[in-house]
Amino acid sequence: MGNIFAERIEALRNMMADNGWDAVVVTGSDPHSSEYPAPRWKQVEWLTGFTGEAGDVVVTADHAGLWTDSRYFIQALDQLEGSGVELHKTRVPGAVLIPEWLSDKARVVAVDGLCQPVSAVRELENALGDGGLVVDVPDLLQELWTDRPQIPVTPVTTLDVECFGGIPRADKISWLRKWMLVQGYDKVLLSSLDEVAWMLNVRGSDIEYNPLVISYLLVSQDYVKWFVKKSVVDSELDPDTLDSFEELRMDGVDVEDYDAVFFALSDFGEDADSGVIFIDPSTLNANVYKYISDCFSSESVVCGTSPVILEKSVKTASEIVGMRQTYIDDGVAMERFLHWLETEVASGREVDEWEASERLTAFRSEIPGYRGNSFENISAYGPGAALPHYSTPREGSAVIRPYGLYLVDSGGQYLTGTTDITRTVPMGDCTDLEKEDYTLVLKGMIDLSMAVFPRGTAGCQIDALARMPLWKAKRNFGHGTGHGIGYYLCVHEGPQSIRYQYNPQPLLPGMVTSNEPGLYREGMHGIRHENIVLCKEAGTSEFGDWLEFETLTCCHIDTSAVVKDILGPEAVAWLNAYNERVYRTLSSLLPPETAAWLRFKTAPI
Repeated sequence: MGNIFAERIEALRNMMADNGWDAVVVTGSDPHSSEYPAPRWKQVEWLTGFTGEAGDVVVTADHAGLWTDSRYFIQALDQLEGSGVELHKTRVPGAVLIPEWLSDKARVVAVDGLCQPVSAVRELENALGDGGLVVDVPDLLQELWTDRPQIPVTPVTTLDVECFGGIPRADKISWLRKWMLVQGYDKVLLSSLDEVAWMLNVRGSDIEYNPLVISYLLVSQDYVKWFVKKSVVDSELDPDTLDSFEELRMDGVDVEDYDAVFFALSDFGEDADSGVIFIDPSTLNANVYKYISDCFSSESVVCGTSPVILEKSVKTASEIVGMRQTYIDDGVAMERFLHWLETEVASGREVDEWEASERLTAFRSEIPGYRGNSFENISAYGPGAALPHYSTPREGSAVIRPYGLYLVDSGGQYLTGTTDITRTVPMGDCTDLEKEDYTLVLKGMIDLSMAVFPRGTAGCQIDALARMPLWKAKRNFGHGTGHGIGYYLCVHEGPQSIRYQYNPQPLLPGMVTSNEPGLYREGMHGIRHENIVLCKEAGTSEFGDWLEFETLTCCHIDTSAVVKDILGPEAVAWLNAYNERVYRTLSSLLPPETAAWLRFKTAPI
């Protein structure tokens, strides 16, 4: 029997030949540039079998390639076997990205413009030059993907900011309108789903693990139009959704059908006095942008970075209070899980990675306000942990043994915040190399946690703090050190980051960011220590204003694999103080036997 993915690629090549296309670019995203798309838009997975969250595919008459970064190298080589698809590595020295690679190999390139942001299509057009052509074919794979899922329709809820923190939607709309007046824009079209959800204080479950609603938002000085895939005349809509729509209307938001965005843009384009429309080309898909370009004059369309991205990244005082409590609640679930895991494995019962993952989710589900996981649990023992984004198999997952290292990266969605935490757990005896790696990564995480830096510092300027212990030992990791965290929104958000790649966005008080260095040895073990930190004021001196981090995560760090001499006295003091704070915060919230166990686990070293 042939490889089904090789057969699908061959069918795509036949389509290319029929249409005169030299190449096709298939992206792993959706019409809103989402990191985690709904099943309908998992086109890379359908075509190649690759399930990673970051990857784009190029198919030509004689080549098929997947472009992805170091988080997925090992996974990609395994999943692409037999498909004929070759791995192209990104974010490594000498990497050749898709536009450059295609520049001398194709003249006519077809893309699904619904799933390609404007910025990506522009890069492709520039690379192809004057003789090249990028053809926009919406839903390009539709003809081949006969059982393709539909656009999801799930209930819509609104947030009570008085109870759960944040800013009323009317105030957010007023803020955006003031920004528009200052900039001279008459309309703003938002297409990024977390921006829309934040602006309107709405949540849904159209995308797994992300409380988002597939939609567009158009704002002017006179109206707010929300284009959403929930028909306002559908009698089968659940009562909560209908109530949410009525609440939105009371705040001046018109709820319209998802596809009506095209008609609305067409109507505005026919109006000579329609004014200037602002869009963000990094998130708006090329198909909608082409429609705007056809309807509006070129001077009436302004491209730039959406102001919503930065505004929602700086948490309000009420959101910070909510997140502090959320990380305490999440810590209770984590400690109950870690106690259960250690007890079960030590008893001799065979616990595999999947059972452990399900048990952790069960503990989280008991927390009031829990609304699901914030991403798929990474539950990995031994060699599996060497894959930074390991996908735990339901059947045949590895048994967790009473020795070596187990890694669990997980998080929850709660009404008062989103969590993300990684703990690497020594299950018993560890080799000297495992202990050394464990301690070097931990030292990097602690060194970054203790950072004090001047206002205006960007994450790329302090990334080396987390890497220096590893670099001194000539070791490294390929992924970023930190990403923004949403407030009951996406577990990954910007604009800030902590990574060695250049990002000029300064870290600002109120930003919540992960701190997660790692180390991965293929076929052996993987280590990652992740806490979530809040950027806050650290005082003023004659040299200016200073910032520091407050660690929000409240879950102990196991000291049994720590090499004290490698960690050093300052980091040891931080670790002892952190573990003591975890115990004092959580002990009264835990079952007595778990609290007693935690007292032992947090004893100073």
